[in-house]
Amino acid sequence: MLAGIKEILIISTPEDLPRFKTLLGNGEQLGLQFSYQEQLAPNGLAEAFILGAKFVGKSNVCLILGDNIFYGHGLTDLLQRTVKDIDQQGGASVFGYYVKDPQRYGIIELDQQQNVLSIEEKPSQPKSNYAVTGLYFYDNRVVEIAKKIKPSWRGELEITDVNNTYLNMKQLKVKLLGRGYAWLDTGTPESLLAASDFIGAIEERQGLKIACIEEIAYKFGYISPKNLQQLCQEYKNEYGQYLSSLLK
Repeated sequence: MLAGIKEILIISTPEDLPRFKTLLGNGEQLGLQFSYQEQLAPNGLAEAFILGAKFVGKSNVCLILGDNIFYGHGLTDLLQRTVKDIDQQGGASVFGYYVKDPQRYGIIELDQQQNVLSIEEKPSQPKSNYAVTGLYFYDNRVVEIAKKIKPSWRGELEITDVNNTYLNMKQLKVKLLGRGYAWLDTGTPESLLAASDFIGAIEERQGLKIACIEEIAYKFGYISPKNLQQLCQEYKNEYGQYLSSLLK
């Protein structure tokens, strides 16, 4: 939403997808269009472009992992510039983040001009501390690229192989997220709790919500004040009061 993207495909398991449909509906209430697609088995991130080929059509595309959280001043501008870059120049853009345990991630090797030299998945001897985050922007060629890559030794279609294809074409850009950004992975109960504590502390201090989708829709003009007022009625709690405060 912050990148200006209004057509969103949600990919999940057959068990979980109905819950997302119940929670989010078709997105009309937010001025968005939600579509849904089952992934029958964990066949790798790159399979998203095969499953979503009809949805993507002839457009450029962004992929974000559902358990990744990004927070930082200037994030909206960064996302919108990235979309503009892909629209104008094509290629792919990924984001690098400094981590203390690079053996756990896909790691970017950079030259002194911050050009990408290589990306290596979970290296035993990392060539940097910059990990590829779970946020990717691609031109439309990514669909055909994903269809052509072969499963890895894990039996998955790896997103790293997609990125390396763009790298080999000299059309992969990396944007480094500095110290002012937080990148949180919430894929375990412990990391979900840590992210909740982080977000809760900031919201309590500022009195502002982080990633309030109704607020984003209103501020970006996806919905009208009347639409927001209707959404306020659905929450008989502090969250509804926060939404109401936006109208004042």
